[in-house]
Amino acid sequence: MIRFNNDYNRGAMECVMNALTQSNPVSYAGYGEDTLCRGAVDKIRALCAAPEAAVHFLPGATQTNFTVISAALSSVQSVISADTGHINCHEAASIENTGHKILELPNTDGKISAEQVRACAEAYYLGGEPEYLTEPKMVYISFPTEQGTIYSLAEISEISSICRQYGMYLFVDGARLPYGLCADGSDITLPELARYADAFYLGGTKCGALFGEALVITSNYLKRRFKAHMKQNGAVLAKGWLLGLQFSAMLENGEYFSAAKRANEFAVRIREAFENRGVELWVKSPTNQQFVIVNRAQKEFLAQDFIFEEVCEVQNGTVIRFCTSWATGESKIDTLTAKIAEMPV
Repeated sequence: MIRFNNDYNRGAMECVMNALTQSNPVSYAGYGEDTLCRGAVDKIRALCAAPEAAVHFLPGATQTNFTVISAALSSVQSVISADTGHINCHEAASIENTGHKILELPNTDGKISAEQVRACAEAYYLGGEPEYLTEPKMVYISFPTEQGTIYSLAEISEISSICRQYGMYLFVDGARLPYGLCADGSDITLPELARYADAFYLGGTKCGALFGEALVITSNYLKRRFKAHMKQNGAVLAKGWLLGLQFSAMLENGEYFSAAKRANEFAVRIREAFENRGVELWVKSPTNQQFVIVNRAQKEFLAQDFIFEEVCEVQNGTVIRFCTSWATGESKIDTLTAKIAEMPV
């Protein structure tokens, strides 16, 4: 069986494993106060053209999301998200567990628009700041989204502008960030993301690291005592150098981005194979996640050889997701596309 159900089913890039082996005889300071983390921080600041940014390494994406949100918001403030947002669907109410309400907006192909954000903000800020409602203080988006789609630079800029107009933070979930940045048609760069977002992160767990995320904070308010919030939420790794080492290794020769670009190209081949077979797309994604609608016979045929994710039932079949990653080999893509060509109609 060949796995296409997620992008975290393999260990780590060879450059990461080599760096771990080479560093193993050396002792380091704990809790991220080490030379490896400092070196990775310098690399990330340079890539983001943000020399004043705070960069922190956290073990996982859910920890990053709830730590950022709980640190940013007071107990009577809330976060705006697409109804399909990861914090709203796949994190076991971690945000609600920190005492914050999620104001969910209906998505279009996984995205929310600046107009939706404005309407949500104006309902509170232009409504006399109703005493018994939570104050929307943050907008959370994913890049790419949970449906593999990406925001354009114009869309990010417009959402950021509304956030600044009403004093809200813009937080970008980057668990799959390089897949979005390297997608065909993407016009966003890391410096632009650092310019428009108050906080975002470079995903590691799904992007070639054993584990870990690199959080970038540009908001001066959010920077203050952020590591204390990390510690309070169990997000400070004692062996913190293991996180800095991984990002330093992946970024050293650009493999972090080149592997994501290759994964996207493989994913588009999968999409095109389904399209050539007349299979309907659920959404047209330029990234490493591809969603198609298949009938029962097609699903059972593919399930003989491949593991994929069943997303939901729709009127004309089942939505299934095929996900490539930094570790996906071309031979696996060849095997899958050949199988799709033989699939029953």
